[in-house]
Amino acid sequence: MSLTAQEYEAVHEAVRTVAGSRGTRQLQTLNSFLEQWNELVHEVEEGYGWSAPELSNDLGCRTALAHLWRLLPPRVRAFRQPELDEIDARFRSATVGWPGHDDQEGRWWLRRVPRRLDAETTRRSAHGWPLGWEVMEFPKPEAVEITD
Repeated sequence: MSLTAQEYEAVHEAVRTVAGSRGTRQLQTLNSFLEQWNELVHEVEEGYGWSAPELSNDLGCRTALAHLWRLLPPRVRAFRQPELDEIDARFRSATVGWPGHDDQEGRWWLRRVPRRLDAETTRRSAHGWPLGWEVMEFPKPEAVEITD
């Protein structure tokens, strides 16, 4: 797909707007935002080894993509949508939704937990979560596997 000069400028402006709102000084591109999301999803698929607050922070790349997506020219969105949809589908497959939350509304990615958690200790919270995940206010779903 060939972009017009106006579309290129619109993409660059959208990226600058979103990167600036995140306080990012490093050079960001549409590709880099998608790559960050893809890399996080790969890490979650393999077994996420950090804490719930870290995951929340890491998910900022998907939140930034949501903001960026609204600012992109329609042709760019349409062209790149299948790529985003595929990464999103992998994330949904590698995670479990929070009980009682609609998985289709708003920032759905913030209300999911990895199916595989790599824990550094065998200690568990009263709800069955490993250390670093005890902030979860619901019992650990059976579909979540914890490896030590």
